[in-house]
Amino acid sequence: MREVAVIGVGMTKFGEIWDKSFRDLVAEAGMKAIMDAGIEGKDIDAMYIGGMSSGGFVEQEHVAPLAIEVAGLEEFHIPATRVEGACASGGIAVRHGYMAVASGMHDIVIVGGAEKMTDVAGTEATNVLASAADREWEAFFGMTFPGLYALMARYHMHKYGTTPEQLASVAVKNHYNGSMNPNAQYKRRITVDDVLASPMVADPLHLLDCSPITDGAAAIVLAPVDIAKEYTDKIVRFRASAQASDTISLFNRSRFDALPVTIHAGERAFKQAGLTPKDIDLVEVHDCFTIAEIMAIEDLGFFKKGEGGKATEEGLTALDGELPVNTSGGLKSKGHPVGATGVAQVIEITLQLRGEAGERQVKDARIGMTHNVGGSGGTAVVNILEAI
Repeated sequence: MREVAVIGVGMTKFGEIWDKSFRDLVAEAGMKAIMDAGIEGKDIDAMYIGGMSSGGFVEQEHVAPLAIEVAGLEEFHIPATRVEGACASGGIAVRHGYMAVASGMHDIVIVGGAEKMTDVAGTEATNVLASAADREWEAFFGMTFPGLYALMARYHMHKYGTTPEQLASVAVKNHYNGSMNPNAQYKRRITVDDVLASPMVADPLHLLDCSPITDGAAAIVLAPVDIAKEYTDKIVRFRASAQASDTISLFNRSRFDALPVTIHAGERAFKQAGLTPKDIDLVEVHDCFTIAEIMAIEDLGFFKKGEGGKATEEGLTALDGELPVNTSGGLKSKGHPVGATGVAQVIEITLQLRGEAGERQVKDARIGMTHNVGGSGGTAVVNILEAI
């Protein structure tokens, strides 16, 4: 297996983007990544693009060749593949790109992710997203993702004493970080009182405990490390890429205070990298809801089970804390265009390890991690990257 590096990154702004189409977003992110890498179209051997439900949101399927077309790369007949894994679509696409390069099958691979979610009404977006849960036994009976994560939050609160204020502290931190991210959907800083005063969506989750509906696209360029050195002197390589699966339904899950997929994907990634949680300098986790971040930092081994809320409340996950979490603003503030999220996480870690994260730069960051979840925990992808 060859070592794989990120040699280019590019993303659009995330948010409610009315003046750009799905095509425009895909083209913008892809061209930014290609330009950042300093490559040409003829250099690209393959493309993978993550997308959960472009058919549901913009009535367009078969988006892999569409991405080739809008990028003006059709003359090279590059093999392009769309990857779907609900909200982990982008992370799985990254993993496929990583495996293609690591195996020696391809040298230069572009990985993208995109979603245009605001072109439909909120109720329709909720219905599309619910297809990532168990449609027959959950969504059919009215269960939504806020409802599923609210159940997990209630159980976590009952078992460990996690408080609404601790949930709110996740949102406060991530909005603070997002206020310094030029691509973030929400740049307004908020307080714990703001979160607790916002409308209740699914008890105990308030509106400001929930990630938004978002438009956006992100792309990275991957190459083996020896070739990467021809394009950049800021090498960010993968130490690991791991994936795990579990039941699509929450009611069939073995436990409700954790996501077993996160535990297994994390353990596999640490084993592959030969590292432990203590070696990680920063992490981007899947904070689709505030409880999701608290469970993630526990499940990945950074804090004991039940102590994630307290750790966040005490500032241990802040930019200047023991373990900076979601320096980009996370899904909560940066936004969550579901097909693009996993790719955008890798972009944030890459910028941090290059020392190019601006006001939110983590000092002396050398090893970072990404954690991307599909549905309520049916899929998880964990990547570990290192600056060399």
